[in-house]
Amino acid sequence: MSDEILGPGSTIGILGGGQLGRMTALAAARLGIRTRVYEPSAEPPAGQVCDAVQGGWDDEAALAAFADSVDVVTYEFENVPVAAAEIIAARKPLRPGAAALRAAQDRAEEKRFLEGAGLKVAPWAEVNSLEDLEAAIAKLGTPSILKTRRFGYDGKGQVRIKDPSEAAAAWAEIKEAPAVLEGFVPFKTEISVIAARGLTGEVVCYDPGENVHTDGILSTTTVPAAIPGGLRTDAVLAAGRILNALDYVGVIGVELFVAPTGLVVNEIAPRVHNTGHWTQDGCAVDQFEQHVRAICGWKLGDGARHADAVMENLIGDDAHRWAEIAAEPGARLHLYGKAEARPGRKMGHVNRIKPKS
Repeated sequence: MSDEILGPGSTIGILGGGQLGRMTALAAARLGIRTRVYEPSAEPPAGQVCDAVQGGWDDEAALAAFADSVDVVTYEFENVPVAAAEIIAARKPLRPGAAALRAAQDRAEEKRFLEGAGLKVAPWAEVNSLEDLEAAIAKLGTPSILKTRRFGYDGKGQVRIKDPSEAAAAWAEIKEAPAVLEGFVPFKTEISVIAARGLTGEVVCYDPGENVHTDGILSTTTVPAAIPGGLRTDAVLAAGRILNALDYVGVIGVELFVAPTGLVVNEIAPRVHNTGHWTQDGCAVDQFEQHVRAICGWKLGDGARHADAVMENLIGDDAHRWAEIAAEPGARLHLYGKAEARPGRKMGHVNRIKPKS
């Protein structure tokens, strides 16, 4: 076997100890691979199923020791500081690499990368002042969306602007943080593609899923998406282009708008992704195992779907429905081990499966 292939008995290090790290660890365990997570907070969800090391993102000694204790390192969320990732990468393989973090952490950099890869994004402008915002609104019009360049997720760090007179209030609402303004895209549907690229450049994509959001948080993903076959192909090709442009290793989530003029890339997430949770019960090899295979140098698994699926996020008090969901025919319940069901907090998900249409 190649020296780059990490077999059973190896240890994966994961930066971040949330639910994505937890589900990656469970997939790795099934393949006989150990997992250790690095997480600033105490008692993270992933720590219930694998080793957990508590340490800060600015603790160089702790990061170095963590790297030395594992064979390969990945991350479960895209806001891992690049400086921390580079400390890791100097000691052990980091997959995907820091270039993917840089592209995904900053909305302006992400859009420049996507445009450079020949992909279409929403009309946009960089905003660093109220004057920039007013000029961007004059150029792009309203309605439009002001988004902070960094640390925005699940609808956070975003303000919809319906009229130019709302510019000052919107700028204050994001606390005058560096931002981008996105022009309105008249999309019919949002879809996402979960795709993987291996060490050899092999690419495997899952069927696109159709997403519905509530209050900025993903509510459901339905597979197959109700889109023409040609758009399915275009979406998969777009994901492959992104993977190759980043020389990527691992699983990525690519969100796209289906607009009258074709597909518009909304954003990329260099990790396993919420919209790919349906693969756990709709595919023989789910996104978490696929990520483990990729970063360990294994041949990628078959991404074919054997069932139709609807994934529903369980947000906040939704998790209290666990007994009802567990008793439901065709439903597969996945809970994340979080103690407190706060409003807006992802507590778990349920995959509802039926025969493939």
